[in-house]
Amino acid sequence: MRRAVNVGLLAEGEDAVDVGDWVPIHVGFAMSKIDEEEAKSTLEFLVQLGNPFEEELAELEGSRIELRPPRPRR
Repeated sequence: MRRAVNVGLLAEGEDAVDVGDWVPIHVGFAMSKIDEEEAKSTLEFLVQLGNPFEEELAELEGSRIELRPPRPRR
């Protein structure tokens, strides 16, 4: 399974993302660029959520997330 992640909100300037950057994703959109420490803290919180998070992780393990450039604006 593949998941497309729209990085259009973070496509320019200091917030521009690249392969290897940490970004929280919500409904297919990269929301912000965060550092590794914040990513670890967020992951710890999600693990505490238990079963719903475990189910989501199982789905993610079977998917491949690719960084795609944003579509040109019209």
